[in-house]
Amino acid sequence: MNLTLKIWRQKDAASKGAIVDYQVKGIEGDMSFLEMLDVLNEELIVKGEEPVVFDHDCREGICGACSLQINGEPHGPDRLVTTCQLHMRKFNDGDTIYIEPFRAKAFPVVKDLMVDRSSFDRIQHAGGYISVNTSGNTIDANAIPVNKDDADDAFAAATCIGCGACVAACKNASAMLFTSAKVSQFALLPQGQIEATDRVLAMVNQMDEEGFGNCTNTGACEIECPKGISLENIARMNREYLKASLKG
Repeated sequence: MNLTLKIWRQKDAASKGAIVDYQVKGIEGDMSFLEMLDVLNEELIVKGEEPVVFDHDCREGICGACSLQINGEPHGPDRLVTTCQLHMRKFNDGDTIYIEPFRAKAFPVVKDLMVDRSSFDRIQHAGGYISVNTSGNTIDANAIPVNKDDADDAFAAATCIGCGACVAACKNASAMLFTSAKVSQFALLPQGQIEATDRVLAMVNQMDEEGFGNCTNTGACEIECPKGISLENIARMNREYLKASLKG
């Protein structure tokens, strides 16, 4: 395939960015989207030009680093896959592809297509954990019975990889789906009950401090999420937040 790429180039968060056109040839359908960008960057390096900066790590759909806005969609036109798992067979010879970074106030551009998602880390640090006494008094994880349905729902919430597609898909740049997944994975388990009140209040407050918007109720976040995180988690977080607020 021969493709026209319209790629956002930006030196840093303080600089003005712009779309730059590139041509790539001989792209095979079995290539991943990131492999296609590798081809482009190799050509740019040979020409003595600066390669396009984009984020990636495992390239196995696990880490969530490879977050790109492709033709207006987080992670591109496929469903339940990350950008690194998107294959070029989803495009046609002669296509024009727009490639941009995720757009959100809380995700400032680092360079080109890479954004700073450390705001997600700070939400996690605010309460996305359980405190366990490991001073010689540990208990086996399987010593506490857990309802099968609760365990399944907690595991489903825990599959969130923090890529930020939910934020990029939301017209309010809301992080409700991400935060609710991190709240739910503990709210559903007995091990997470001890700090439940402080957890949900701290994480929601941190989410607001980071500058994310409120939920739009349009459901775009669930549709674009590469792990299919359910909107039910947002409803659960709202219930947990209400209970915690009443206790406080």
